[in-house]
Amino acid sequence: MNTHKHTQKKQVRRRNHVRRIIRGTADRPRLSVFRSSKHIYAQLINDDAGETLASASSRAGADGSVYGGNVQAAQVVGTALAKVATEKGIALVCFDRGHYRYHGRIKALADAARAGGLKF
Repeated sequence: MNTHKHTQKKQVRRRNHVRRIIRGTADRPRLSVFRSSKHIYAQLINDDAGETLASASSRAGADGSVYGGNVQAAQVVGTALAKVATEKGIALVCFDRGHYRYHGRIKALADAARAGGLKF
């Protein structure tokens, strides 16, 4: 089997393992995180209605940083998402790390979102 296909297959398996437990509702949306090599993205999703309630990313460029693939960019995205969520009246969320380990940029985003007022 191709190494890339094998890696993708394992990632999908891990993502489904996490997603099987976590489900977002209108009262408690799912905070989904996607991490690429250059940027990080986060969004609050209501799975019942199938809609995105709020989102933030390092590609937005609001913070003025050029590179979005580091811990500082993840912290900025976490605080920005928490700010948008509190403006919309969202306080409780379910954290969906996807197939990523809970460390580095993923942990920094989660800690910044907690500091911004979201409760996991």
